[in-house]
Amino acid sequence: MVENDNAAPFAGYRTREEAEALFDGLPAVRAEEITTGRWRGYEVDTGHPMGGTLSASGWYGKQFDDVNTVHPLLFASGSKIFPIDPRRVPLGLADRIPLGALRAVRRGLPVFGPALRTRKPTARLRDIEFRGATSAAMVYDHLPIIDHFRRADERTLLGLMDLRGMSQPYFFALRRDDA
Repeated sequence: MVENDNAAPFAGYRTREEAEALFDGLPAVRAEEITTGRWRGYEVDTGHPMGGTLSASGWYGKQFDDVNTVHPLLFASGSKIFPIDPRRVPLGLADRIPLGALRAVRRGLPVFGPALRTRKPTARLRDIEFRGATSAAMVYDHLPIIDHFRRADERTLLGLMDLRGMSQPYFFALRRDDA
């Protein structure tokens, strides 16, 4: 399971302004430069209302097969990692659901996970100009979400989720999964 621990990239509390400055200071990464395969996700704690929700729910990360074939939400249940259709996840309620309830959802993934799963990709990578740089962004197929990326190092990306109607950006990190 993904946990926000000290081994996580960008662990520790930082303000939204600090995270934005960090993001803006990192180099751009082009969509075709993102290594294909599975990437493990980590939340970056900025005090965002959604903070802790992805980790508590069993979020594992993302999978990039190519620029047109992306699974934006991988979840883990035991030793199994599988993609979930983002349309089946109530992201609009994420900041209103207690973390304890989300942990119960994670425990229930073996039972109701098959109803949430998808075999089809539900996002694409594109190069988009954002905050002064043209960099890779993951565009969700059916939701008003764009995840913008900057390169921290060869194995780590800093992501900023831009969700229509959300008052502040949500930050996360991805580290290339060598498993």
